[in-house]
Amino acid sequence: MTSLIHREDDGTVKEQARIVLNKARKKRIEQGHPWVFASEIDRLEGEAEAGGLVEVVNHQGRYLATGYWNPRSQITVRIVSYDPLRAMDKPFFTEKLQRCKEHRERFVADTDCRLVYGEADQLPGLIVDRFGGVLVVQLLTLGMDAAKEDLVAALVEVFNPKGIYERSDVSVRGLEGLEERKGVLYGECPPIIEIEENGLKMEVDIVEGQKTGYFFDQRENRASIAPLMKGWGSRSGIRLAEDPDGGDALVPVNANGKAVTFPYWDGATVLECFAHTGSFTLHACQYGAKKVTCLDVSQHAIDTAKRNVERNGFTDRVEFVVADAFQYLREQTKGLEERKLRAAGAADTSKKLERSGRTWDVVILDPPAFAKTRNAVAGACRGYKDINLQGLKLVNEGGYLVTASCSYHMRPDLFLETIHEAAIDAGKILRLVEWRAAGKDHPQLLGVDEGHYLKFAIFEVRSRTAAK
Repeated sequence: MTSLIHREDDGTVKEQARIVLNKARKKRIEQGHPWVFASEIDRLEGEAEAGGLVEVVNHQGRYLATGYWNPRSQITVRIVSYDPLRAMDKPFFTEKLQRCKEHRERFVADTDCRLVYGEADQLPGLIVDRFGGVLVVQLLTLGMDAAKEDLVAALVEVFNPKGIYERSDVSVRGLEGLEERKGVLYGECPPIIEIEENGLKMEVDIVEGQKTGYFFDQRENRASIAPLMKGWGSRSGIRLAEDPDGGDALVPVNANGKAVTFPYWDGATVLECFAHTGSFTLHACQYGAKKVTCLDVSQHAIDTAKRNVERNGFTDRVEFVVADAFQYLREQTKGLEERKLRAAGAADTSKKLERSGRTWDVVILDPPAFAKTRNAVAGACRGYKDINLQGLKLVNEGGYLVTASCSYHMRPDLFLETIHEAAIDAGKILRLVEWRAAGKDHPQLLGVDEGHYLKFAIFEVRSRTAAK
């Protein structure tokens, strides 16, 4: 197939450059993978500007796709079309963004969501999140950065935002030869924006918050904890019985037969670690939790979480802790061990307990990525095992561990294996109740493993001795 030929503004005719692939390469492009690595390329035919479009052909010259090219990157070509394409101009972006819009309108009830998810939306190197009426964009690659003007124009046409804010302050741009950058691209962009997720209101800091300001990928996963939040009253000796005051309806009463007036008497006690802005805490309260401990190492994150809890009316049911999650969990498990020794008469009861040794009905662990490179996997396994081991020890008998990993290099089977090892060491039997990935505004391309990064699981936790 001959290369695409087009006429330049000065009237000259130019043939589009071609990347010719090695004969011995794996046929990943034919299978839908959107990346061409430097090691797969035999040669460049013609002249190509870094960040510009090139055709990708096999060793026989057969056309495969069109992508943008960056010789400085190990991912040298990123595919944007499987048909010949002259330019990534406004009409190109408008068509792609309209498809993104239609997908989110079909599958996501909330208007606040991820609108563009890179390769999965055939727009590699581009992330777009919507917070209120403001779009926050990340331009991660040279090709997307070069097309920014047309992209912004298309975003305005398709989504009609109040403003567009750039959060390209990420180190990965260095691999593309780009500087980190952030700032207003269009309209008005207040730094703090209120959004809504699953009926909850929360604030997002689009200027100083992590990545684009908020993590939409756990939306459906946060909603999935609803069944865990009720059904715990009987453990406290509370049951439904006839109203001791003579009312017709059944009311909750305690072991002494007195009516219980606390409305969340049947709710779970919950610990959320790595809480960030408290999104799981908010969902736990919304679904009926009795008491939630919201923990993060960042005072800024906890301050935001406090405001989010307050704006939803949950303040009386949430306590906040600023601490390192690993250290906090270890302190609680040591406290439990001290209590067990005292109960067995193997410790000096005249001394004051140094640690509280608390437990919860539900423990939620949503840590940041522990493995950002393949070489970090071994260390990540130790980290995931440690955090889940300590968390498992603090789950009340028959309670639930909610645990996640956003490390792509931590493959699903390895993540489950690591949790299983933690359970063995903790003397626990785990029953997998739910296994999930990222939400519907983060679609996945089959055959592109790099997009399958998020693992989310809910386990019922019981002691091995009690299970016999």
